[in-house]
Amino acid sequence: MKYIDEFRSKELARTLADAIAREADTDREYRLMEFCGGHTHAIFRYGVQELMPPNVKFIHGPGCPVCVLPIGRIDNAIELVQQHDVILCTYGDMMRVPASGRNSLLKVKAAGGDVRMVWSTRDALKVARDNPHRQVVFFAIGFETTTPPTAVAIEQAAEEKLANFSVFCNHVLTPAAIRKILEPAETPEAEQVAIDGFLGPSHVSAIIGTRPYEPLVEKYRKPVVIAGFEPLDVMQSARMLIRQLNQGRVEVENEYTRVVTREGNRKAQALVARVLELRRDFEWRGLGMVPSSALQIRSGWSEFDAEQRFPVPEITASDVRGCECPQILRGVKKPTDCKLFGAVCTPENPMGSCMVSSEGACAAYWSYGRFRDGSQETAA
Repeated sequence: MKYIDEFRSKELARTLADAIAREADTDREYRLMEFCGGHTHAIFRYGVQELMPPNVKFIHGPGCPVCVLPIGRIDNAIELVQQHDVILCTYGDMMRVPASGRNSLLKVKAAGGDVRMVWSTRDALKVARDNPHRQVVFFAIGFETTTPPTAVAIEQAAEEKLANFSVFCNHVLTPAAIRKILEPAETPEAEQVAIDGFLGPSHVSAIIGTRPYEPLVEKYRKPVVIAGFEPLDVMQSARMLIRQLNQGRVEVENEYTRVVTREGNRKAQALVARVLELRRDFEWRGLGMVPSSALQIRSGWSEFDAEQRFPVPEITASDVRGCECPQILRGVKKPTDCKLFGAVCTPENPMGSCMVSSEGACAAYWSYGRFRDGSQETAA
């Protein structure tokens, strides 16, 4: 299959691994953070880390919107169901993410709350049409990739005059999170990971382009390479970062040229800009409050904003005691550094979002078994 088989070739992987080994300077370390959980899963599924020289290390970053959403926002969604009798539509991963008191949307549903899993915003709109006498709230979540469908849903609801439909908006922005990761720690005791370069997210960049990373690279002097999701994409992107570091260059490069351009998808950007705008700040799990890092619904569309239609208080909540998910999301720790991982915390009994999400680092470690002694395999 074009763009799949050739990017999973064992022969090409061996050749590329040999080239990386030759180019990597044995007198230094290369600490490369993959921001996106899709890259983390590719690294573990195909054994990419085992194909790297010992001094080339992948550091797992925020992963995905499900991973970084703070518990308080899930508590808000639960309150909408329990206190305001809404039909809450959400994507599957959100159903099992632990909220305060080990609660979750799945448990709320089991207790009789009207929580429905949907595959798209179109499904949520259909629920609103089919239930004209009930308030329907779509729990919108995602990086820049999923913002256009949310904007389309709001415009369509307005066109159809669906007065019973609103959106609980939790869309977050990747460049702001990268900036937060690179900024000096706010307190002396705060742990911070050393990073030499970034594998930039691919699907996000298909929407926003490579341009938004340029100010970050210029300010923080860390190279970014936009990487595709296949194993050879990841390996070639790592090689491009290694070359930049060896040559003292600091640039935004695009490995994923078959999908991503510098300008991105301007039509999608314009659509989002019509309906959504920047929030002043937003809390990220693991990163804390991050300025200008999320979107909210513009005032012109406020009748479809669940935060305007219902009381949605700011809730501060803590992770389960002993859960290292916040540190894992910052790259400070690995899943195996968490005492709960593989013991009380499993996919069937998750303690944190990193184990729930299909793109979470803990889920990657567990799914491909590379945390187990003697289980590491070489993809090639």
